[in-house]
Amino acid sequence: MVTKKKTVKVEAVVLDKDRLDKLIASLSVDGGDEVIRQLAQTLQDCLALTDPVQQIQLVKKAGSQLELLSEEETSHGPLLQACLHTLALIYTSLLAKNPLRRASASALSSVPDWLQEQTVSCLSVCLSDCLSTVGSDHTSYPHMIDSITSCLDAFPLGERCIHGLLAEVLQFLHKALSEYLQLNSGLAGRHVVQAQLMHSCLAAVKASMLVVQRSQELISAALQAVQPHCTLQLTLSGLLDCYTHILTDEEFLQSVQSTAGMAVVLLTRSVMGSGDQMAEVVSGLLQGSEQSGECAPVWLRQSCMGLYDSGRPAGVSLYLCHGALAMLNWRGTTQGPQREQLLLLVPHILLALDTSIKESSTAMVVARVLTLWSGAALDSLQGGQSSPPDLLHDSLRGGSELQGHLLEHVYTHWEHPLDGVRHQTRALFKNLLLLHQHSNPLALSDPHRDPYITQLTHNLLGLEWHQRGKYGSLACLVELLGAGYLLALDPQLPSRLLGLMGDQTLAPYASDLLERLFVSHKAQLVEEGGTGGTEAGMERWHQTWVTPLLQVLCRARLDQTTYILDYFLPKLLRCSPSSLAHMVQALQDTPPCSAGPPGSRGAVGALMTCLRAARAQGVVQSEEGLWGGLVPLFLLRQALVHKHDQVRMDALGLLCESHRSTEVLTSQEMELLHHFLPSSLSSQSPGVRQLTISLLKKLLCRVKDSGQSLQRRLVQERDQGQKDRDQHTLDTYKEFLCWLCESLFMVLLPGASFSTCLTALHLLCQLAQLFTFNTGPDDVFALGEVVTPAHAQNVLYCVASNFLEVKQLASTLLRQLPPSAVGLQEPGRMQALLQAALDLSTSTKPFDSVTAAHLFNMFLHQPALPQALLLCAQEQGLSFQPPALTQPQAFEALTMEINTLAVVQFLLLCLKAEVVKAESSLLLAAASYPLYGRAHCITAALQQLNTGCLTLTGQWRSVVSELITVSYRMSDVVSPVVQSSSPEGLIPMDTDSETSAGLQRILQEIQPRDTNDFFTSARELDTQQSGQENGPAAPTDRPQHESTGGSGEGYRVTAQMVLVCCWRSMKEVSMVLGQVCQSLPLQTPNTHSDHWLITEEQVEGVGLYFRQQLLQSRHRGAFELAYVGFVRLTDMLCRSGSRTLQQLPARWLTEVLQEVKSSDPSSKLCATRRSAGIPFYIQALLSSEPKSSSCSLLKMTMRELTALTMPSPDRGTDQTTVPQVHALNILRALYRDTRLGENIVPFVSEGMQAAVLGFTSPVWAVRNSSTLLFSTLITRIFGVKKGKDEHSKENRMTGREFFTRFPALYPFLLSQLEAAAASVDSDSGQVILHPSLFLLLLVLGRLFPSPMDGSSSPLGLAPFMPFIIRCGRSAVYRTREMAARALVPFVMVTQVPSTIQTLLEDLPLEPGPRTQQNHIHGTLLQVLFLLRSYQTDTHRPQAAGSDISKALCPRLWLASRQNPCLVTRAVFVDVLGAVCGPLAAPVGDSELKELREETLALLMASELVTPGGPSAVCGPSGPCGPPGTTQYLLSLARLALSASVESPLLWGVEEDGTTSRGLLLLGCLLQCPHYEVRELALGEVLRRLERERDEGEEERDGEGERSSHWPQETIISNLTTLALHEAHPQSLAKVLQVLSVLSMSSDLQWMDGLQTLTQAEVLERVLTLAEDFAHSVELHCASLTLASRLVVHLSHTDPQGVAVVACLGRWGALVSQCCGVEQNVEVKMMAAEVLVNATPTLLTSPNLPLGVSHTVSLWRGLFTLLQDEDQDVRDRAADFISNLPTHLLNTDVACVSVCPPVALDMGVGLLCQLFQLWGQVPTGILTLTEWLLGDVKGDQEQETATVEAAGLDEEELLFEKGDLNLWAEPVQWARLLHRHLGVLFKAPGLKALNQKQAELLRLSADALSLATQQALDGLPALPQFSCSIEHTRLALQQERATLALDILGTLRQTGLSG
Repeated sequence: MVTKKKTVKVEAVVLDKDRLDKLIASLSVDGGDEVIRQLAQTLQDCLALTDPVQQIQLVKKAGSQLELLSEEETSHGPLLQACLHTLALIYTSLLAKNPLRRASASALSSVPDWLQEQTVSCLSVCLSDCLSTVGSDHTSYPHMIDSITSCLDAFPLGERCIHGLLAEVLQFLHKALSEYLQLNSGLAGRHVVQAQLMHSCLAAVKASMLVVQRSQELISAALQAVQPHCTLQLTLSGLLDCYTHILTDEEFLQSVQSTAGMAVVLLTRSVMGSGDQMAEVVSGLLQGSEQSGECAPVWLRQSCMGLYDSGRPAGVSLYLCHGALAMLNWRGTTQGPQREQLLLLVPHILLALDTSIKESSTAMVVARVLTLWSGAALDSLQGGQSSPPDLLHDSLRGGSELQGHLLEHVYTHWEHPLDGVRHQTRALFKNLLLLHQHSNPLALSDPHRDPYITQLTHNLLGLEWHQRGKYGSLACLVELLGAGYLLALDPQLPSRLLGLMGDQTLAPYASDLLERLFVSHKAQLVEEGGTGGTEAGMERWHQTWVTPLLQVLCRARLDQTTYILDYFLPKLLRCSPSSLAHMVQALQDTPPCSAGPPGSRGAVGALMTCLRAARAQGVVQSEEGLWGGLVPLFLLRQALVHKHDQVRMDALGLLCESHRSTEVLTSQEMELLHHFLPSSLSSQSPGVRQLTISLLKKLLCRVKDSGQSLQRRLVQERDQGQKDRDQHTLDTYKEFLCWLCESLFMVLLPGASFSTCLTALHLLCQLAQLFTFNTGPDDVFALGEVVTPAHAQNVLYCVASNFLEVKQLASTLLRQLPPSAVGLQEPGRMQALLQAALDLSTSTKPFDSVTAAHLFNMFLHQPALPQALLLCAQEQGLSFQPPALTQPQAFEALTMEINTLAVVQFLLLCLKAEVVKAESSLLLAAASYPLYGRAHCITAALQQLNTGCLTLTGQWRSVVSELITVSYRMSDVVSPVVQSSSPEGLIPMDTDSETSAGLQRILQEIQPRDTNDFFTSARELDTQQSGQENGPAAPTDRPQHESTGGSGEGYRVTAQMVLVCCWRSMKEVSMVLGQVCQSLPLQTPNTHSDHWLITEEQVEGVGLYFRQQLLQSRHRGAFELAYVGFVRLTDMLCRSGSRTLQQLPARWLTEVLQEVKSSDPSSKLCATRRSAGIPFYIQALLSSEPKSSSCSLLKMTMRELTALTMPSPDRGTDQTTVPQVHALNILRALYRDTRLGENIVPFVSEGMQAAVLGFTSPVWAVRNSSTLLFSTLITRIFGVKKGKDEHSKENRMTGREFFTRFPALYPFLLSQLEAAAASVDSDSGQVILHPSLFLLLLVLGRLFPSPMDGSSSPLGLAPFMPFIIRCGRSAVYRTREMAARALVPFVMVTQVPSTIQTLLEDLPLEPGPRTQQNHIHGTLLQVLFLLRSYQTDTHRPQAAGSDISKALCPRLWLASRQNPCLVTRAVFVDVLGAVCGPLAAPVGDSELKELREETLALLMASELVTPGGPSAVCGPSGPCGPPGTTQYLLSLARLALSASVESPLLWGVEEDGTTSRGLLLLGCLLQCPHYEVRELALGEVLRRLERERDEGEEERDGEGERSSHWPQETIISNLTTLALHEAHPQSLAKVLQVLSVLSMSSDLQWMDGLQTLTQAEVLERVLTLAEDFAHSVELHCASLTLASRLVVHLSHTDPQGVAVVACLGRWGALVSQCCGVEQNVEVKMMAAEVLVNATPTLLTSPNLPLGVSHTVSLWRGLFTLLQDEDQDVRDRAADFISNLPTHLLNTDVACVSVCPPVALDMGVGLLCQLFQLWGQVPTGILTLTEWLLGDVKGDQEQETATVEAAGLDEEELLFEKGDLNLWAEPVQWARLLHRHLGVLFKAPGLKALNQKQAELLRLSADALSLATQQALDGLPALPQFSCSIEHTRLALQQERATLALDILGTLRQTGLSG
């Protein structure tokens, strides 16, 4: 990103009058040489000027004059002294960064050598004067500190001056620091001032360091002098005291503390030199050991006493380590033993901090300092010789103890949430490798043979790929060893990494590693090949990197390749631009019809992707023959209308993106855009819309830039031919832009879809921004003449859209259209729109007020607005006087201010009157003038106001004051509802005469219940009549009586309307007050101007209002939006210059925490509804605290809250329960608040403890809040769930990382788990459930041991395992299951076989009286979960012979009838299935074969196969059987399916023959009486059939043959019988799905017992099923799919006789019915599938097997699906294009999927073509005209229903947004039909048209046109705003009637119909 360089402000030198006069007088002294007089005159001129730039020039001139002075010719008089003094004074009086100061420093530096002493003397005097005059005014300290720093910044004379004044300078710095430290203690809560002080403090510490660093020799000499207590020593001692204070005070920012740490080490070095003694003293400081520093002077030790204190903060040693590394020289010198000890001490101290620090920012510093240390250690190894030489080498070599600890640190932190920590960890890892190389000769000479490097690489490659740290570490290995090394170890690495690019979280890491790999690999291949072998090397490179990429691009799903395009492909092309030709050739060699798997982009899409990336990188350009050369144009045309969004976007990107912004747009490109745009405006995907707009913007920028370039060339060009060509290009540009504007305006019609409007408006705004909509002749690209008034009106009516984004874009565009087209200058027009806006602002539909606000904002730019408002006021009888326009031709800002003021005044006047009415009747207000609309418009108007330059401040102050008062009154009216205990249930049941009194009575009845007494007493429901006099009015669901207001006008009020009115009013009050406080200028004690509009008292009053609303509101909408307003207020408080306001957040926070602590059942604080607004209130106060501050408020709050959440000894009482609930709810909100960021992480441990302990509370409310807190903490620790898998590896963490980040949880979780496990004892027969056991298992289940962990980890997971295993004995099933799941991550993959072995050996060898089934079940579950985890682990060790089978075989009785417990039998069978199944298990081959035989024998002897059958399991317990029956049978079924269907060869089960075990098992499953077993079996059969079908398709693509005889006839017979007699719906649906797949490949023989059914009989039965089960989506879809297969099959086998089948009509009607808008998505998807498959045989057959009527009906259904709202349905329906017979298809789109709009257009054209082919042109014309006209009868009925329900719509459906289908565009559909009808007219065969039918159609169209026009005339003024849905419906009807009449009129004129 290019950022604009910050310009430095230049200020002139300004001196007070006395000093200036003295200076000028001294420069005016006579005498001296001519040269000096000229110098003096130059300086006089400089002082007389006020322009800083001119002063700089004169100072530079003075510098050059000084340079020319020679000692011999110059007199040393007072004039020369005055000149030098003047320059010194200029230098010291300016700020450090002022260029004038630098110029004066340069001038002083240019004095000749002989004059330097005198110059230094002058500068010293000035500096000394400054130091002495600073005094105690700390505000002048920063300037002085800057002066000192700049003297040492490349200014030798300044440095000499500092040396001369060393004692004074250091004394001043000590004084400044001391005062800063004192000031800091009194700034609590004033964050802005505190931040400024921290900055000053940092500058002072840096300045003192710089002075000490540049004056070390002077300091050493002075300290070695005889005086023991010299001034310098005392000053240095004072400075050390200040540094110590900073280091030990945790309120200071880390940057200040870190600098202080460096200053301490620097000062120590300056005092003691650089020897071993100094290293010993620094070591003592790091360790906090005073004994190690005994060689230091006494005063030094005394000043550092705070650093030797054992209770010092942990950060002290960190900052001192940083200081030691930064301030001591580690390169190129011989290190003494103490220096080496110091170097090796640093990492030990830093690593010890790993578990003690909590803040992420401190972890960041630790990571940075460790990286700094590794660099210093590397410098030491590379630099000098160590003494003794082996000490450092041994300690830093790979495999050493220190290296091991550092690597553990790397593995712990490489997944840290902070990017900076991860980056530093990676740098540390790289340096560790370099340290190993430099300390080990073998690693340096031949790293590939180094065992340490080899082992490390294998370990890294063996890690899971979801660990992000792995990628950076592998990249470091690539840098050191080259890509060839890793590719030799893992040749599949490129494909593996490309497969990971589909994951958004891993893509950046994988792409970075890929880039390093392919760049390194290419360099290695080029190096190996030399000059001759480069081509072969590149071929190898292409095979390694490009071929896998192309496979992924062609075959992977589109969403998986997004990041490949963003991250990988551009990098690959940058590395090897020549590879593009290889890609293009490979993709064009692919057959054109190989589209790839469903959902992939195919070869065409991949080609577009590669070309787009290449063009964007500048690898290829259009003038080099891209269009028609490198890629055929027809391919581009196909890609631009492709079905897949990404392919279209890539093709568009190829068109639009160019490396040069001035590249001329060719006519081919414009023609392609003509082809692309119409079908792509309506995309539903926000991402695609955004990308389309972005790419077209790039293209428009190209048009603009290249157009300007051509215009410039036209002026300069002399060649007439070139000028003509350039002019032609410009004319083409103009035509293209006009076409684009016209096309975009034309789609903004009533009824246009949201996506079309949005895209069109975005593009029009881009056109307005890049070009203009002016009408002047000056601009070549002015597009004003394209815009007609009709276009402008369409844009205006878009403001009435229900979608906010459309409103905003339309409002923006209207301001840029020509005013003549918009027409607001016409008074009548303006008045009508203004009245519409005022009406909308009182509408009961909330989105109408947003429309009103946008209209008002549009009027703000119109000078005539005040007069229009005055007219409206006169019409309404309001006394309103708009502000007068002071100047006739006022500039725009003043007009805007006056108009805003007028609008706010007018709306405020209306609002006041309405609030007065609402105070008497809230019901009337809710029904007639809800208050929120006016308030919303006021807020919107204020947002447009530029408050920095207001002129009418007096009027604004009174308006603001009145606005705040009215807001409070408005809140008072509605707050009783939103603050009641049950705002949603508040239903006023009043009559018309008692409206006000009734509401007040209800509110009074609610008030006493507004407490937290639900903790102490339960409330019983009143069974008496709710209307009794003394009982509270209970909310009921009775229908509302109609209420009428005092005027007699009838209205209806519902509870929803009252509530919406109230909470939205509260919302708008919050928005108004927040806007007022945030944006209006504040009056503070420091404000000297008169531009303030709001006072401190008003701001504090607003704060108190927000406090009341947040702490007492019960309605979520009300307090959530009060929170938004309060956040605006708190943001303003900390930035305000008022000390009072800055301290308010801290005061309010203390007060609310105190109120929470003391809350009891009578408190007004809401303890239900998750504490309602209290967490929001505290969140807002804490988020106002700057993140960079010490976060003292957050720390204080968290301490208070965690103390409240912990269970107290007297728990369960009301005094402790309510505060505990509040504290838990508040903590939850704080942990969820993203703005607190990493600052909240240090408190996670306490929160987790509170959540777990909260579960032990006897009070339900506490347990409930603890659950919510626990859930939030899981998300905060492990991240947001990245998929549906609750146990995804991406949401897990290594145990070491978890306990390093949260060390306090290690002992806590261990002790809690131990206590929970002790309570688990199923032997007693009692169920004892420890309250927090579930939570513990949930947390522990997300941890796993890293293979990189050290063997002796202090935070290891091993101690947890025995307790988790013990939890498997619980009597609670769910606990056993969770314990099994929690155990899995604790066992490393290498230890799984031995752990399983141990667990199995714990099971009994035979049944006995003491057999505990719970224990057996828990153990077996643990074995099963471990096995499954082992089998899915990609890095498991090779299966070696193990003892698992030996442990399993003796215990097979557990799966037999000897085991009475079916549940444990089931799990043991599952274990056998896992071990014997197709996935690898830790068992040897010979043992496995034997185990499979035994398992099969067990299976054949089981109840599933034996004569008794499954009913034998049920026994006397009835059909359901004992507990676990179904589970046991399903386990047996899974095992049987594995052996018979899934992998029979593996089990040695033959599939052929009638007596095979496979056939027998499958037959038993299909005939099992339990439907669950049948359903499972059918599902597996279906999966195998689909798998074989897909494999067969792939083989056919590869021109291979496939034959399969599975399943056998017996099974097919079973299936057909099952289909005819199955009673269970799910099983029936499955069997029908299986038969649908089977019927595709063969002609099935349907048997019903012994009777064979014909295909027609089967079809009839299946259709009956479809009709009977229309309510069951799955069964309905399955039966209709099978019926469709049968119909297609019949038409293939008997094309002539199919028409006689009676049920074909039923089938067609059913399919057509399934295409309806109201159907489920699954049903519509099925209908699309059916129609696509039927396209070649039924829809396009020349024989019309279904007859014209049914065939046309199916086409209509297809067109309906192509306009469906669901994109998947549309896409599937569009596939019919791919199934069309070739003779009907245009060659340009052969074999290509097209997008639905194009498919719709092509489909209607194709139907017209078919009408001609069938000889049915007259029928076609009448049919299409009927479609065009629509369902007239249905529309009239709908209109009647709409009129009847008009009142209901207005009141009941507050949020109604019109038609459900937001994608379909009926107007475009009607125009499409009209266009194709025009083509069909020209076809032969019109003579046979039925004239009577045509006349009937014409009469219907006439009637519709007339009725629609009458309805439109009956609508109120501007119906587009007042009743937009009704107007849109009527406008559509009118359009349809007009187009139909046009067609029928054409027929009449040709004389064919009358």
